Formats: sequence, structure tokens, C-alpha cells
Amino acid sequence: MALSLQEQLLKAGLTNKKKANQVRQQKNKQAKAQKNHNLVETNEAKLAAEELVAAKKLKDRELNQKTKQQAEKKALVAQIKQLIEANKQPKFAGSKREDEVVCNFTDGTVIKRMYVSQSTQKQISQGKLAIVKLNDGYELVPMPVANKIAERDEASVVYRADNISDEDQKSSENDDWYAEYDIPDDLNW
Repeated sequence: MALSLQEQLLKAGLTNKKKANQVRQQKNKQAKAQKNHNLVETNEAKLAAEELVAAKKLKDRELNQKTKQQAEKKALVAQIKQLIEANKQPKFAGSKREDEVVCNFTDGTVIKRMYVSQSTQKQISQGKLAIVKLNDGYELVPMPVANKIAERDEASVVYRADNISDEDQKSSENDDWYAEYDIPDDLNW
């Protein structure tokens, strides 16, 4: 069996046992330090990888939530469109187009007009029909349907007669001084 270099040096008398043990201990210390250093580097790499995985999961969750919100919004728009399409009322119910009158309403800050029959205008003013926005146009729907649409999206319901604000009610109460005067029947608003 071949002798190690250390044993050969001991036999030759070039070194003593004490020095050989010191060298062996120093080599063991260096090996342990190198092993610990590699372990620390491995732990740091592992922590960095875990942080990347956690960040990716968070990003994926946010993306999924955004996608879910967009899908819910699309479904809501589709429900509103379906409600309007299924329940829209004709603008000229049972009358000729020559009997049309102008129905003015506001869409935000813009005053819009729609030509309807007199009976339809009366239903709108009595609160039986409401004006709703469908894409770029306007349609008439019954009030219960307008309430369902308003639950989903308030902005889709453009005009309904029960939408009288508190200021309008106060001003109408203050305007009662003219109540004793007759209003002509042929006056068209």
C-alpha cells in the first residue's frame, strides 16, 4: 500500500507529528468554511428564487382579478343589452308617424331629442316608460325594466319621470303661486 505524502515526510524526519496534526486541522477548517460558504450561497439563491415565485404568484393573482373584473363587466353589459332588446317599446305605438311630437331629455350635459307619438310621450311623462341608452341610440323600456337596468348600471338609464331631484321639488313647491291660473289645453311643452 502506498503511503501518503504526510506519512512519507514523517518517516523521512522532515516534519514531526505536531506539525502534521496542525496542517490536518487547518485543512479540515478550510473544508468546513468552504462548505458553510457554499451552504450560505445556496440559501441566498433559494431565498431569491422563493421571492421570485412569490412575486410571480402575486402578479398572476392581480392579472386574474383584472380578467375576472373585465369578464363581469362584459357580462353586465350583455345583460343590459339583452334586457333592452327584449323589452324595448315602439316609439309610435298605435298611431301614425305624422302625429309625432318631440320628446326632449338630457344625456349628461347634452340635450337630446326623440320623436315619439303623443301617447308614448304621455307614458314617458307619467313614469310608465323610461329612456335608456343602447350603444349610440336611445330606446324606450317599461319602468320595471328600467329599474332592473339601473341596478346593474345607473348610467344606462338616461331619463325616467320619477327622477325628480329635491331641488326640482322645492322649486315646484315655490311655484305654486300660479296654481289658481288656468293653463291652456293647446300648450305644448
